[in-house]
Amino acid sequence: MTKKAIYPGMFDPVTFGHLDVVMRACRLFDDVTVAVACGFEKKPLFSLQERLDMVRLEVDALSKDGSIAPEVRVEVCSFEGLLVDFVRERGASAIIRGLRAVSDFEYELKMASANARLEPKVDTLFLMACERQHFTSSDLVREIASLHGDVSPFVSARVVKRLQDKLANKSSDSPTR
Repeated sequence: MTKKAIYPGMFDPVTFGHLDVVMRACRLFDDVTVAVACGFEKKPLFSLQERLDMVRLEVDALSKDGSIAPEVRVEVCSFEGLLVDFVRERGASAIIRGLRAVSDFEYELKMASANARLEPKVDTLFLMACERQHFTSSDLVREIASLHGDVSPFVSARVVKRLQDKLANKSSDSPTR
């Protein structure tokens, strides 16, 4: 029987912390779906398609360099609506959530409890971010990048380039004072 898990998130942008969780989830499950949330209410910097493309590129790179075993199936797709509905549709038995710090735990515990009430057959597994990525978040990366800081310790060179391009286009679209 194939063990399936869903790793949901905004991935705006995808960070090394996210990728660490993907790699570790792939050690535990035969089939991992990285589910990019539409999340339009959060007003992401990158469009849904851009986030999907970034995550796919990064997951492909992990597969090519051997960080993900070839027998593990990893899919990247989008979802909207209730996560437990998506998990049911996919036939998964687990939701993977990454934790960076204690501050993440309270929110994640509430979400896991709600999901367990909505779908008791699905477990939520918390994976701690690796030590180097404990305080890495997409919000932090976007803020540093918007202030022209070096985000290369947190994201791949591919993501750095996309951030630079996106922020350059965004600033050229902004009216001058």
